[in-house]
Amino acid sequence: MSADTGRLSRGKRRFRAGRIERVVRLHELPLLIGLIVTWMALWHEVSWMSFISGVVVSITATRVFYLPPVTLAGRFNPWWALVYLGYFLWHVAVASFQVAWLAVRPGPVPMTSIIAVHLRTRSDFIMTMVGLTNSLIPGSLVAEVDRAQSILYLHVINTPTQKEIREMRREVYRIERLLILAVGSRSEMEATA
Repeated sequence: MSADTGRLSRGKRRFRAGRIERVVRLHELPLLIGLIVTWMALWHEVSWMSFISGVVVSITATRVFYLPPVTLAGRFNPWWALVYLGYFLWHVAVASFQVAWLAVRPGPVPMTSIIAVHLRTRSDFIMTMVGLTNSLIPGSLVAEVDRAQSILYLHVINTPTQKEIREMRREVYRIERLLILAVGSRSEMEATA
């Protein structure tokens, strides 16, 4: 094989790799896998047809509805992730009973509030996880997110006084701190210390 032929075959490989990279970017692989699994779950079928159509739909969706890449800190602390998980599961259980009691107890309808919580993090990933965690714990729901200012607006049930509102803000800050300790960057960890 001559040097020109070798260069030509390497050039073809680079061209093919570049073409594949345009269709499927490696940093999007977890998103694509999640979309394919969701597609197959929506069809209630695990088959080659649902897999192939899931691949086509997910690649099409990621090209038509472009999202900026989410940057991760690149660190994961298993201990703090377990602490966060335990905290989350405990609060889901306790809040479920509290909300159930509010639904069946006699008396007036509980007071609700929309509260603003200014997060310390600027990370889209941490902000999203804090919002999802609060929405999954019964009694609170994210009403709006101000991404530029890192503010979550939460709709919270059973807040008749400022004491309950302050306690809810403290809970959001605890969740944010646990998530930063589990998956946040070093600079975020120093800022919350």
